[in-house]
Amino acid sequence: MNGPLNFTADALAHEALQLQQKLAAGVDTLRNLDEVNYGATAREEVWRDGKVVLYRFTGEQAPTAKVPLLISYALVNRPYMVDLQADRSLVKGLLARGEDVYIIDWGYPDRSDRFLTLEDYIERFLGGAVDHLRRTHGLDAINLLGICQGGAFSLCYAALHPDRIRNLITMVTPVDFHTPDNMLSNWTQDIDADLFVDTLGNVPADLMNWCYLALKPWRLFAQKYVGLVDILDDSKAVEDFLRMEKWIFDSPDQAGEAFRQFIKQFYQGNGFVEGGIVIGGNEVHLGLVEMPVLNIFAEQDHLVPPSSSKALKALVGTGDYTELSFRGGHIGIYVSGRAQKEVPETIQQWLAKRSG
Repeated sequence: MNGPLNFTADALAHEALQLQQKLAAGVDTLRNLDEVNYGATAREEVWRDGKVVLYRFTGEQAPTAKVPLLISYALVNRPYMVDLQADRSLVKGLLARGEDVYIIDWGYPDRSDRFLTLEDYIERFLGGAVDHLRRTHGLDAINLLGICQGGAFSLCYAALHPDRIRNLITMVTPVDFHTPDNMLSNWTQDIDADLFVDTLGNVPADLMNWCYLALKPWRLFAQKYVGLVDILDDSKAVEDFLRMEKWIFDSPDQAGEAFRQFIKQFYQGNGFVEGGIVIGGNEVHLGLVEMPVLNIFAEQDHLVPPSSSKALKALVGTGDYTELSFRGGHIGIYVSGRAQKEVPETIQQWLAKRSG
């Protein structure tokens, strides 16, 4: 007999039995899983500055592209979200299409890195990697792909050194930090960044992670773990879940001084739009970004709303500006099935048209 909530005792009993079977299967699944790692593609170290390492990815075939593509990721997570696993890898897709792909690994800052500045990250580290590739490939300029905060760094570098970047790609990159739908930016407006950094020194990774998770508390704190029960009898699905969890919580601390400057100049000052971003004594003007630009953003991005990224079009000085609107979220743009074809294909074709 149906109750007021329109379910029966038999239905409840059946659901309880299914749950018991899933949990029992989960014990065997977890017991038999090997260590879960991310990073699917072979790579080799080609340059280093302290903790910062430049890697070259090596695919199954030699690259056909004559200009290397350097990936600059954000500081807040490990960069191998772009190469998470064999069937979810932006890097693998680019290599298969002939690109020569490199990536910067920013490392794990410790107390000795407390006073690293944005100038260190943009001019010394990113600039050092660019110069290494220019030198070893015998080129005046290379291609640069900046992702999220790494995209903001790439915009700064391209504006300061437009002669060294041939083509610029930005992916889920914040540009206008004061759009009304930018919840993360709204949270930072009243932070006393000086007191925050002077008290903490480096910003703990766990603190940053909890802030990001709190942006979607139901989805990221509860729903995904409830959903885990449904896949406990599928070892491949559990392995994929654990790999993503490992990546989420394997986050570096943030170098205090660089964090202070990024919060004040970008989030609070909205420097790309209003001016006032100063790197090593030089002000950043996006109007000096005159090389071709491909701007990729995610339509359901809760960290970098599309309106924040799309502001780039009105600010850059190039007449060759292209947008790709991706149907997905901030993470789905790297790992979803649709992304595996759409994103690397778009990037490679866009670069190929500008290879001359």
